[in-house]
Amino acid sequence: MKLAIVGCGNIAGPYSKDIRKHPELELVGFYDVDISRAQTFAAEHGGKAYDSLSALLADPQVELVVNLTIFDAHYEVVKRALEAGKHVYSEKPLALEYAQAQELVELAKTKGLRLAGAPITFLGEAQQTAMRMVREGQLGPVRMVYAEVNHGRIESWHPNPAPFYAVGPMLDVGVYPLALTTALFGPVRRLTAFAKTLFPHRVTKDGQAFTVEAPDFYVVNLEFASGPLMRLTSNFYISSKTLQGEGIEFHGDKGSLHLHSWFAANSGLEYAEFGGAYAPVPLVRPTDSGIDWARGLVDFAGAIAEGRPSRLTGEHAAHVVEILEATNESARSGKTVELRSEFTPPAPMDWA
Repeated sequence: MKLAIVGCGNIAGPYSKDIRKHPELELVGFYDVDISRAQTFAAEHGGKAYDSLSALLADPQVELVVNLTIFDAHYEVVKRALEAGKHVYSEKPLALEYAQAQELVELAKTKGLRLAGAPITFLGEAQQTAMRMVREGQLGPVRMVYAEVNHGRIESWHPNPAPFYAVGPMLDVGVYPLALTTALFGPVRRLTAFAKTLFPHRVTKDGQAFTVEAPDFYVVNLEFASGPLMRLTSNFYISSKTLQGEGIEFHGDKGSLHLHSWFAANSGLEYAEFGGAYAPVPLVRPTDSGIDWARGLVDFAGAIAEGRPSRLTGEHAAHVVEILEATNESARSGKTVELRSEFTPPAPMDWA
């Protein structure tokens, strides 16, 4: 499958390096609004630097567009790529509004194209192990889930933190546990959220002061159609090195499972019978990798080539966008919000 990347920012480097590890994928080119960045990536990773998005989309060699642009450009880039007849894989979120995400899903169907969106970390070994244990009933019926997203202060490491603070932690990193838990339990039916700005005045790495636009702290209570309840906290203030970190706890009638990281494929995983002590759980297969950014692309491209369902779908990505939109609506109104979208949960990885 021949891929082209749109958006040569901070995350494009890890994507490009991991894509090159997989012979099923061929990286044929790059485009960025800053042409020099596309040229730098092409020189380092191979392929060509396109001088416009239109030129990339007009290239018949490009089969799949990988959209790594900033949040507010996702919708436009995905729409243009689909209209040009390209399959599309987009970084999260698929769009900033649910109506836009729905529109993209319908456009892909009309065009007979595949659409998929990150996050893909639920395809990791630790995450797949946890999901298998839940599916097989080792915890008994799971009734409660706690998810923690303590993501620290973006400005301490990212060269351009403003776009993250324009949308807030739920759209940037809250999506990771949302993608995993919806992949496991299916759609969310209702939620109630609270949001607040903890630390409004920030300073970039190069000393430029800026003010946070979106809330930097959220607490969301979610009810899945299949029964479980989840409490999710997400912020751009507390470090992931704190005791609660960035993990998920699944609590069932028989016991509890603690996935230390919803992000890293080699995350620690522990199980405890009810009232007992936690003990490590071996993963379904060993891995040293924290994340392979191309894993979702490998599955997506394989699904297209083989004519099978992909584990990553536009419908799933759109449902996560509906959750994010409902979260902000509930935080503003103080009321519970009902959700309506549906999707088919993905199949487990073959090895899980």
